[in-house]
Amino acid sequence: MIVGVDAGSQSLKAVVLDDRFQVRGTGRRSYVVSHPRPGWAEQETALWEQALAPAIAEALAAARCNPADVSALGIAGQLDGAVAIDANTRPLGPCILWMDRRADSVLPKVATRLPATEFRRRTGSNLDGTHMGPKIRWSLDHRPETRGGACFHQPVSYLVERLTGVRVMDHGQASTTLLYDLAAGAYADDLLGAFDLPPELLPPLARAETMAGRLTGAGAALTGLPAGVPVAVGTGDDFSTPLGAGIVAPGIVANVLGTAEVVGALDPRPIIDDANLVETHRFVGSALHYIENPGWVSGGALEWLRALLGIADFQAFDRLAEGVPPGSDGLLFLPALTGAMTPEWIAGARGCFYGLTPSHGAGHLARAALEGTAFGLRDVIEALRRMGVGIDRIRALGGGSKSLLWTQIRADVTGLPVERARHADTSAIGAALLAAVAAGKARDLSEAAGQCATVSETLAPAPCPAYDDAHGRYRRLFASLKPMYRA
Repeated sequence: MIVGVDAGSQSLKAVVLDDRFQVRGTGRRSYVVSHPRPGWAEQETALWEQALAPAIAEALAAARCNPADVSALGIAGQLDGAVAIDANTRPLGPCILWMDRRADSVLPKVATRLPATEFRRRTGSNLDGTHMGPKIRWSLDHRPETRGGACFHQPVSYLVERLTGVRVMDHGQASTTLLYDLAAGAYADDLLGAFDLPPELLPPLARAETMAGRLTGAGAALTGLPAGVPVAVGTGDDFSTPLGAGIVAPGIVANVLGTAEVVGALDPRPIIDDANLVETHRFVGSALHYIENPGWVSGGALEWLRALLGIADFQAFDRLAEGVPPGSDGLLFLPALTGAMTPEWIAGARGCFYGLTPSHGAGHLARAALEGTAFGLRDVIEALRRMGVGIDRIRALGGGSKSLLWTQIRADVTGLPVERARHADTSAIGAALLAAVAAGKARDLSEAAGQCATVSETLAPAPCPAYDDAHGRYRRLFASLKPMYRA
């Protein structure tokens, strides 16, 4: 048996695959994000560690197997976090999460050393405070306890070191830091210098599907698995999620409907988006590149609205929205609750409803939220097409793919067929596939992913002029509010 783990921002999920790479059991433990100030988002690393053993035990019980049956472990999880550790791998404070905006404050100084256009050309990423490099700089400037630290990790590489004692990060995670040169396939001295960071603060690099090390006694205690189990280097969930859904070649848009909505597609070329809407990262296991928008608060926006309106659950949320026609009777929603990632990257943007009248009710708000997030998907697909990325269908992943209404809206808004994944949460499956290759149970990731059952059904798009009109009004609304964002 092979265990895969996904350490997300709201929960840790575990999956057990058999030797034919079929899912036999799953487990999950939830935890919380802390927001100590507006624009800040943190998480204690102990939450991930405390969730490991019970989530894995639940998955093993569902698979009707024992810890001794496990032959490999893979870790994937949230990207763009920053965790400072000391020489004994103890955290020197909470992890600054992907959605945190505090490090925007370091960017003006960095840009005087190296222009944002050069960062984009070299790293494939926008000079944006959500990335790891700015967060390290902010931590060193504002958290004195981190200045004597041994290393900064992302959440996945932190867990791998805690479990194996080996300090390592894969190229996919590194390519999101703003410190990694895509062409060279390595950290770059001048990129580090722009943030005034020494290279020893970062973990060494290795391929995600290679073995980082084996579970130590401490790792065994944290996971409930035997010491000595091989552990893969692992990767970020932006890459493990499409991998676990069987996306290992160009043509399919991965639409991950989680707390954040991540949209991306594969291409052999390291092409750069001059419009700054999508970023280019190294993908796992091959020379392919993953060209993606790393995500706006989407499922998180629906959860906020559901709780605000007192709607019992998402089934009730969908029922309310189904009673409203496409276009939400003129009501628009901009999903920029923590800054805009589409149709433009503007950190100071904020979400809003526009067009409210006394005739609008809770169902209209729910429908507009479902549609507004889908308009963001359309923005990204249009950008990918402008770049020449081949696209013929969408594969909906993540918890939001369980909603037939939300996925059908995506088909209708984009005009593309939407495949609903057989397993909604595929990041942990991708982590297990990495472990399978690392442990020699598959030749490569294409072979491993090819054996996974991936699609449960395909939704055909229905022509909907109301969505074309609403998407145009959504874009005009965004443009009209830009002076407010700057203010």
